[in-house]
Amino acid sequence: MSSESKQSRRSIVLGEVEVTRVVEWQGPLGPARGLVPEAGAEAWKDNEDWLSPDHWEADSDRAVLALQTWVLRSAGKTVLIDTGVGNGRERPGSPLFHQRDGDFLGELERAAGVRPQDVDIVVNTHVHGDHVGWNTVAADGGWVPAFPNARYLVPAADDHHFGPGNGYGGGRREDDRLIYEDSIAPVHRTGQVVLWDGVHRIDEHLTLESAPGHTPGSSVVRLASGTDRAVFVGDLLHSPVQILEPACNSCFCLDAAQAAASRRRILERAADRNELLVPAHFGGAGAVEVRRQGQDFTLGAWASHREVG
Repeated sequence: MSSESKQSRRSIVLGEVEVTRVVEWQGPLGPARGLVPEAGAEAWKDNEDWLSPDHWEADSDRAVLALQTWVLRSAGKTVLIDTGVGNGRERPGSPLFHQRDGDFLGELERAAGVRPQDVDIVVNTHVHGDHVGWNTVAADGGWVPAFPNARYLVPAADDHHFGPGNGYGGGRREDDRLIYEDSIAPVHRTGQVVLWDGVHRIDEHLTLESAPGHTPGSSVVRLASGTDRAVFVGDLLHSPVQILEPACNSCFCLDAAQAAASRRRILERAADRNELLVPAHFGGAGAVEVRRQGQDFTLGAWASHREVG
């Protein structure tokens, strides 16, 4: 895989696609075994030498995560994969996300050289609050699209599940209604949402593919350009521990069996096709190669800290 340094930003170049990471927040989030309940203490302790400090704070036994957006320049377009938490959101069930006040749009320009009007496509891998929050910004007492010229690609299954048609996620969490109303519905009203299901071709290098389980419409973005391959997996993995133990779901997965099946399928293909694995929330380098180890998986090389900043 080739890499290229820019004076104004650090990035990794895969074939003809430039990838830049924009971090909204990064740090210890909560108990490691609360995040991945089925992974035992030994999964963390036995791998402390590389999990700490980027993915696990050993002293407090807390998982370290990042809230981030991946910016892709592909086929003459600017594509954002997920949009973080957003500012000024009512999230009573998620203290970290509640009423945040950050400078994500400023960081988007500083880190990636992208202004809101420059964005052509926004991909929401799924409709959770830390993946759709910067879809919109506050204006005139309401919410308007943050990226006025963009098409927003939203999985149809998630739009139904979390939208009014399914009672905002079946009414299980008040946050689900709030997320849909402030981050998805306003973009519907402007006609910028494109709903898709199954497989959706973004351009000659990028393809969206359903990978349900974490949510009904959870999806991945596949990149194939020249000889380079990558897969942006959203929340199929929250921690590298799940590469070693792919049957272990995060506490946020809605359909455990389906999520585990999707995770294994994506990991198998990543290992077999030498795809760089790019999860939504990994700290450190943020992306890693995957190798087969019998019927299991192990980690290959991490993307360099120097290349993905």
